[in-house]
Amino acid sequence: MVSLREFLEVFLIIGVFLGISKKLGIKREKEIIIASIIGIIISFILPIIVFLYGDRARLILTEEKAELLQSYLMVFSGFFIGYVVFSLHRTFAIRRSKSLIQAHQKLQQNVFDISLFFTIVFFIIREGFEIALFTATTSLFSRFIENLSGLFIGFALSSLLGLLTFISYIKFSIGKIFRLTEYLIILLGASFVKNGVTELMIQYFHINLSSIVPLHLGFIPSSSSYIGHLLNNLFGIEQSMSLAKIGIMASYIGLVYIFFLRKAATSV
Repeated sequence: MVSLREFLEVFLIIGVFLGISKKLGIKREKEIIIASIIGIIISFILPIIVFLYGDRARLILTEEKAELLQSYLMVFSGFFIGYVVFSLHRTFAIRRSKSLIQAHQKLQQNVFDISLFFTIVFFIIREGFEIALFTATTSLFSRFIENLSGLFIGFALSSLLGLLTFISYIKFSIGKIFRLTEYLIILLGASFVKNGVTELMIQYFHINLSSIVPLHLGFIPSSSSYIGHLLNNLFGIEQSMSLAKIGIMASYIGLVYIFFLRKAATSV
């Protein structure tokens, strides 16, 4: 989800520069594409480095007290991803917008110098940095190959959406796509917090939250299966659901709304 969101911004940035170059007859599409390719390659390298370190750290977590450490990290990751996506990301976006305006002004003057070339590279690298930052903690809970697969799948989907938009086969609201990814990321954060708190309650107080007003969902695959594991980790949905677990997820969603989404909606 993070990869899809950030790489979609990459293709929007590339599309803007290509569109201006073509509309004004600057004929600098080749340089823009080369700069974009360099930026995309580096944008892949940054999160891959994070995934490699995360994979090594995950091996350490399999030693003594691994479940307890993982539970703490899950709770932290839930709130961290909420902060970076809904607060820090908007700060980055504002700064990027100002830089884009300056770059657009250079293009409109029919100027394409080396500084603008590296500016485009930097714009795209920044998205790769954001992917690395946003997934720094969540990558600990998956193997390297799983994290890498998510990175490439997100890139493939975003490139497809960018291509279809460019050739006008389909028309859709970019804002709605970003809003959808925000909702999914909120569910991801709520799932992390719910799973982390559940384990901590068992470790410290021997309280199984699944037994507090249980809502056994027999139609949901078991968490031991791949699909069940995926549903639980991504969306917090599991067979052993309970009112207590739903309450934890609802509380998390409420906090994210109060501290981030409501503030953003009010400012708009």
